[in-house]
Amino acid sequence: MIGLAVLWILLYGYVIIASIDFGAGFYAYYARWQKKEGRLVTLMGDYLSPVWEVTNIFFIFFIVGIVALFPETVYYYGTALLIPGIVSFVLLAVRGSFYAFEAYGSRESKSYLFVYALTGLLIPASLSTMLTVSEGGFLIEEGTEVIFLAKELLTSSYSWSVVFLAIVSVLFISATFLTYYASRANDSVSLVTLRKFALFWSLPTLVASGGVFIALKGHNLRHYEKMLDMWWVFAISFFFFLIATFLIYQKKKYGTAFLCVMFQFLFAFFGYGIGHLPYILEPFITVDSAISNSIANIALCIIFVLGSIIMIPPFYMLIKSFFFPVNHLEEEV
Repeated sequence: MIGLAVLWILLYGYVIIASIDFGAGFYAYYARWQKKEGRLVTLMGDYLSPVWEVTNIFFIFFIVGIVALFPETVYYYGTALLIPGIVSFVLLAVRGSFYAFEAYGSRESKSYLFVYALTGLLIPASLSTMLTVSEGGFLIEEGTEVIFLAKELLTSSYSWSVVFLAIVSVLFISATFLTYYASRANDSVSLVTLRKFALFWSLPTLVASGGVFIALKGHNLRHYEKMLDMWWVFAISFFFFLIATFLIYQKKKYGTAFLCVMFQFLFAFFGYGIGHLPYILEPFITVDSAISNSIANIALCIIFVLGSIIMIPPFYMLIKSFFFPVNHLEEEV
């Protein structure tokens, strides 16, 4: 359970940090399209680029950890996530090429910027398939063969509700952070636009969250009832959402507002995860399916914990160096 908790924290970290980058592409393209580019668009390229390169470490660490602790995930998820996995990695490669070739003018190309923005919405949509499949109902096992029920996935209301939540959450998280970032950079042009986006996407995020709850009831009643038993966790999440929205609406304490958004998703994310237990992939893989060798299990947990701790200082220094060099930001703006 310790190893699983560490992996869930890593996945949460990836969701927050990746959402900032994915949404930034959308807002950068919108600013270019509307010819409302503030100086923040240039600054985003300067400071989000190095963080993007580190962000994927969280996701890779999570995948390696899941496979190491639960080897059966390769057998089951290898079939279910073959197509969405390939799509996700292709989109990640295309997105990464934007940073790789920005020195050659990719940032100035409107068509390239459009592709960059589009991938920022399609990647979370495709990756959300992993959580959708984990609820069960999309895989059947016949003998030694695992069959992926693609039609059921594509026609499932729950599946599409998760996709919608993934997209609007990315835009909401990114807008709240970039609003804070714009205020730090004293970029009033971008601040006005991003603040409006943060308020605009707050309601769809709330509606999408409720839609997932409703759709989950029809798809996985067991998980739905366990989440209802933990209603207070989601009530705390909603409380942080209200605080964040209020602060942004009042045009003050944007940093505190973003922290509230982080806590909003932290409680919702862990409420969902705890409610999903004991299943990792329902009904095939449970927590008890972890590698039976206790020594190996303990060793893996220690490695995950130490690896996570080791990642904290350099990542903190990276954020301090590239995200918030206040004097340099003010000079450029």
